[in-house]
Amino acid sequence: MHRRFAGRGGWSYLDILLSLAAPAPHPPEEPPLAGDSRFRPADVLTVAASHAVHDSFTGFVPVLLPHFVERLALSNVLAGWLAAFTQLPSILQPLFGHLADRFVLRWVVMLAPAVTATLMSLAGWAPNYPTLALLFAVAGLSSAAFHAVGSATAGHLSARHLGKGLSVWMVGGELGSVLGPLMVSAALTVATLRGLSWFMTLGWLASLILYLRLRNSPLHPVVSADRPHWRFALGKMRRVMLLMAGLVVLRSLAVSAASVFTPILLKEQGSSGLVAGAGVALFQASGMAGTLAAGWMSDRVGRRLVLISGVLVGSAALLLFAVLGGWTRFIFLALAGAATVSIHPVCMAIVQESFPESRGLANAVYLSIAFVVFSGAAVAVGALGDGIGLRSTFVVGSGVILLSIPLVLALPGAARRSSGARRRHR
Repeated sequence: MHRRFAGRGGWSYLDILLSLAAPAPHPPEEPPLAGDSRFRPADVLTVAASHAVHDSFTGFVPVLLPHFVERLALSNVLAGWLAAFTQLPSILQPLFGHLADRFVLRWVVMLAPAVTATLMSLAGWAPNYPTLALLFAVAGLSSAAFHAVGSATAGHLSARHLGKGLSVWMVGGELGSVLGPLMVSAALTVATLRGLSWFMTLGWLASLILYLRLRNSPLHPVVSADRPHWRFALGKMRRVMLLMAGLVVLRSLAVSAASVFTPILLKEQGSSGLVAGAGVALFQASGMAGTLAAGWMSDRVGRRLVLISGVLVGSAALLLFAVLGGWTRFIFLALAGAATVSIHPVCMAIVQESFPESRGLANAVYLSIAFVVFSGAAVAVGALGDGIGLRSTFVVGSGVILLSIPLVLALPGAARRSSGARRRHR
């Protein structure tokens, strides 16, 4: 069995990460969902709010890098590695997800905001590059654990309303990514790098609230009799995860172009720095609104319909933004953000819904794919922009995302159908 799943399937690094797994039991044919079946909005909102607090600290990185370059006389390569140190630990997310299926890891969700906040807030005290790299790497490890376990926790607390619950979770992360750079930029106008250390109290407060809220929440691992060995689980996931990886890759060019290079494109076209910055803020804010709407709609009309709509609207809107001039194009930039960003939580809902007996592992495998792909997508967009120009790159991105429609059609069926099947089996 080891040779079957560790050979050609592309999971070999997972074999190492998950080697602590117990001897393989026989997988169940119809594993039940574990835990309370009620949607718990207060708990979901608490976890999503902690997501916002947590990701606001990882959002410090792009603002802090220029200061560290100047202070420590770093090259651009060394500065780039600092950013990579916060992302590379995401390759361990499948391990954290697997452990979340076996044990109740609410303590990971509770502690991670405090740990990440403390490490990022103390970065200004680092006397040299190795110390700074260590702080960023451990913060990245804390972030990887939080995202793997936290998203699975949000899924558990959402019960049958996965789309809605995971959209709320994702909005929290998007909000944190917007607020973090604003917070640290404002703080650095009146304080030094070392003066940022008081920010850690926000992370501690978030962890305290999580503890008070989640300590008695119905979070249960799947019982041993219903939980397949991770080799069986990964083999079962292979087809869906390959489809998801394709969706992530085809979407990444469009999202990276809009979220990273919109300010540069607008400045090339004569816009002021204020307008250029407002453009990317508009894209991100629209993405949050689209994320909430897409999750709610996918619970009602089905995941695949929402995904196809997002692909079609996102492609057309990004194309029109790239080719049009004047203020009208910002309407299409907002539509592009709402449509393309909203694809992510719907994919997460499909993953967790398809593998309820291995929810944590499946969700973490998907997230690790997304983190790795998007960490390299900006480099690819930049290289393409140098070669053919940014406007043409946006056009290419709007076309490439259309190639994902056949992959969407091959995904598992809509939520309503699967929910109905579960009710019929009762």
